[in-house]
Amino acid sequence: MKEPDSVGILVPSGMLGAGFHPDTITRGISLGADVIAVDGGSTDSGPYYLGTGTAKTTEQAVRRDLRILLAAANEAGIPLIVGSCGTGGTDAGVHWVAAIVDEICAEDGLHPTIAKIFSEQSAERLAPELARGRVHPLPPSTELDASTLTRCAHIVGMMGHEPIEQALRAGADVVLAGRATDTALAAAVPLMRGMPPGPAWHAAKIVECGGQCTTDPRAGGVFARIHHDGFTIEPLDPNAACTPASVAAHMLYETVDPFTMREPGGTIDVTDTSYTAIDDRTVLVEGSRFEPAEQYTIKLEGAAITGYETVSFTGIRDPKVLRAIDVWADLLRKTLTDRVDTVLDLRAGSWAADLRLYGHNAILGDLEPAVSPPREVGVMLLVSAGDQQTATAISKLANPLLLHLPLPTMTYLPSFAFATSPAHVDRGAAYEFVLNHVVDVDSPTELFRLEMPETRR
Repeated sequence: MKEPDSVGILVPSGMLGAGFHPDTITRGISLGADVIAVDGGSTDSGPYYLGTGTAKTTEQAVRRDLRILLAAANEAGIPLIVGSCGTGGTDAGVHWVAAIVDEICAEDGLHPTIAKIFSEQSAERLAPELARGRVHPLPPSTELDASTLTRCAHIVGMMGHEPIEQALRAGADVVLAGRATDTALAAAVPLMRGMPPGPAWHAAKIVECGGQCTTDPRAGGVFARIHHDGFTIEPLDPNAACTPASVAAHMLYETVDPFTMREPGGTIDVTDTSYTAIDDRTVLVEGSRFEPAEQYTIKLEGAAITGYETVSFTGIRDPKVLRAIDVWADLLRKTLTDRVDTVLDLRAGSWAADLRLYGHNAILGDLEPAVSPPREVGVMLLVSAGDQQTATAISKLANPLLLHLPLPTMTYLPSFAFATSPAHVDRGAAYEFVLNHVVDVDSPTELFRLEMPETRR
């Protein structure tokens, strides 16, 4: 079978559930899309979603986007690929998205062949690889201990394009993948159809976040056409544009090096790449390369419970306190520590309190340029402990301090304003990422499980 001269990729938005105008999908199909690819998750919002196996997107938004995309893909006769389902890419996330797809198909009379690819890993599966020296830390992480694997609530492996290609070659019309690199979703079809890896991977990197590579990040989707010498890219919104600067700049996004980015099977290298405007909204990209790695590796992501949290928030407008807000914050920390010691008899190190002064230095800390005094400050106290009952008890001890704590020089009792009633809000279990490692594999698909029911046709 003759290889195609080019492959068109339609990316409707940076994330499933983010929304897009239906007209942009119609336009992308009219440009000759060969695949619709969209990311369903990320680690951007922290470890909670991986740790709990739940999505950060609302079901209504995901359902709305999927209904439009399933209809468009079905009518055009092209595959739809969704990766990192359910935000963290857990098995539960894949099942969640698959259930929504099944419901839409039943309601709308669609009969696609649906493939589910599961990326969740068990500690038991990975422990022998660790013992064999096949698990390696990524900077700045240190060597992995087996006990860390067992602490994880969920572990996922980040797949490349190969498991997705495997599903497509098996006849899938819709691929619902667990955790995957953002780029793998868009690169799978071009690579499967013989496009060179340099342009295919680079184009996939540029389109991963939809309109972020355009002059209007709110524009929604983009369309890329990959050919044997490079690729072109343009926005689907007629009011937005791609420029050489906007396209080249996306290699700065979420990368350590603006010229290279590692994938499971190798490294994208854009050192000698050129970006040329071919009209006022379309860019031609040439010269991208892909350097295969000597060892194929799969990145592991794992989230573990670190404790339980309770948060309180109060607002300060008292001018005397604001003129000495750092003194007040130090006093609150010391007073709370003393009260926890004397009232709750908790040993040091068994709990923690993170005090943030919004409007003063909550974001940059000591790097914040001095602006004195601030007009108002929001005080967030985040208490962490080994169980929820203890975290709540400490927050209740802090309640009168957050409401009335005076400076030592004050002759009156100040009053501050709690944002909520009750003043504390129990947040439940808190999670952290504890895996930033890769595992050597002999096959790009060996850690991933493909499930394909019989076609409904």
